[in-house]
Amino acid sequence: MNLSRPRADAGPLAMLPSSQAWPMFDATASRRIEQAAIAVRPAQSLMGKAGLAVARLALAVAPQARRIWVAAGPGNNGGDGLVAARHLHRQGLDVRVSLLGEASRMPEDARDALAQAQQAGLWIGAGPDCPWQAGADLGIDALLGLGTNRAPEGAIEQAARQLNAGTAPVLAVDLPTGLCGDSGRCLGEVAVAAAHTLSLLTLKPGLFTGQGRDHAGRVWLDELGVDTSGQHCSSWLAGPEYLIQLMPQRAHAQHKGSFGDVLVLGGAAGMGGAAMLAARAALTAGAGRVYLARIDEDLSPDAARPELMPRSVQAALAPDLLARATVVCGCGGGRDIGALLPPVLDHAARLVLDADALNALAADPALQDALRARATRGQPTVLTPHPLEAARLLGCSAAAVQAQRLYSAQALADQLHAVVVLKGSGTVIASVGKTLLVNPTGNASLGTAGSGDVLAGWLAGLWSQAGDPLGRDAAAASVWLHGWAAEQAGDARLALRAGDLIDAMAARLPWAG
Repeated sequence: MNLSRPRADAGPLAMLPSSQAWPMFDATASRRIEQAAIAVRPAQSLMGKAGLAVARLALAVAPQARRIWVAAGPGNNGGDGLVAARHLHRQGLDVRVSLLGEASRMPEDARDALAQAQQAGLWIGAGPDCPWQAGADLGIDALLGLGTNRAPEGAIEQAARQLNAGTAPVLAVDLPTGLCGDSGRCLGEVAVAAAHTLSLLTLKPGLFTGQGRDHAGRVWLDELGVDTSGQHCSSWLAGPEYLIQLMPQRAHAQHKGSFGDVLVLGGAAGMGGAAMLAARAALTAGAGRVYLARIDEDLSPDAARPELMPRSVQAALAPDLLARATVVCGCGGGRDIGALLPPVLDHAARLVLDADALNALAADPALQDALRARATRGQPTVLTPHPLEAARLLGCSAAAVQAQRLYSAQALADQLHAVVVLKGSGTVIASVGKTLLVNPTGNASLGTAGSGDVLAGWLAGLWSQAGDPLGRDAAAASVWLHGWAAEQAGDARLALRAGDLIDAMAARLPWAG
């Protein structure tokens, strides 16, 4: 992916709203980059930059703040907080620090930061209590950073609870305490819910998936002058680049045959709307022709979209139609969809499996074998499970999937030789031999019936016209736009009706203003 990135010394950069793709690094890679940077710099210089970055962002996000409470832990995260406290104190602000840990056991750089803070005359108390923490204008969470993978305990847990209980917004240093930076899961019962998180040196995937968005708030990145562009990343934060690449200007001489055919197969009795939403989305995404085959055998035209072409299930399963089409299978398919899957798996040129098709797949090892065989024949497949559907396919619980979303998506892609779109907060896109993608767009307004059908249909419509051999790029583009439209459409406290979502995706393309 060719990206034009800001300089590493550009200062804090807002990662949301999403404007470009960005590399992310897990804990192991982040520590490797940190150690390499420390080795070639003077002592304490990296912590000095980190603390200054925290102080600057604190002033930017809370310009009216006069009282600031810093909860500092026993490690280098606490050292960053102490440096920030010293800078804020020099700005004339009333800064109080609660130090959670023994000074004698702190790392060398953090001990130096403590000594400088003491020399500057800062109020530093032992334990989580602070004389006016309830009246603070800003809280800074510098308790636990990347170096921990355990739930907060004791005084640190108490300080995290107090940060959450206060009325002041919280700025988390690197990671909200109690959140796993690799997976986005909460490590215990308590995790800090920050209004802002400043990710230092590298961007961590857990800030954007699982429970990450709810606990990290608005995410910022400061690379502290360290260029990470040549480093191998563990995942990518997706941006609009795939969408821009896959939706170029259309040439005057092109016609409907230039943009591919989509076949939607689903809509059992009482669930015809799901298939209809998928077909409408495929049409709006730009497919040349869209065929709709409903399992309930309703062949009446769509009054709102007469452009859709009804077909009987028997006609839809004709090998020649399947072989030239991008097929969406499963939307509202009910229990009957399983019996229709063998010819679809055998003949579909490109295949998107959603909803009930995934449940049928999970229940039948022979269908899973047929899916894997598609990859050997060069017939690509995209699966779009929500966590429970992914759990059925992996033979585990939905909670286990949610606890390790990136790992689960990759495991499923490797197991079934397909592209996997693991839906949810921070949708994860995985494929065999490719770097994971995490989508940063979207909000809770997508939590409504039919939004997944719209995504599956749009993906197929985009894929039908794009030179995308695996469907991964079309998946990334569709997921990003799906979420972007929800962000732009209005109040996230209200559900965005699936039919309206289709129009919102068409109206809110990132280059359409």
